[in-house]
Amino acid sequence: MADAADFRRIVLSFDGVAEYPHFDRRAFKARATFTTLAPDELTANIKFAPDEQALKCAVAPDAFAALDNAWGRRGWTRATLAALSEAELRAALEMAWRHGAAKAKRRSRSP
Repeated sequence: MADAADFRRIVLSFDGVAEYPHFDRRAFKARATFTTLAPDELTANIKFAPDEQALKCAVAPDAFAALDNAWGRRGWTRATLAALSEAELRAALEMAWRHGAAKAKRRSRSP
């Protein structure tokens, strides 16, 4: 079962990740914030694409739950660290990191 030490070690191993305070939480970003750690260090919020969120929550409902607000509808998902193996946590964080590290798509300009 994963814990906050595993979470920090894994998330900070990804290229370009920085930790910073975010209200009462610790946040982690590459180009954009992709995960936060709760003050009690028992849960983390992880940003998935909505289809990824739906899959994670369906496959492992004891470990993942969509946030019950507008952020949740955008893919933010609560992960219960103790319900995840280290490998499962790494896979989830890497999925979110890939989104957070990706360059924003340029809008095409009209001629």
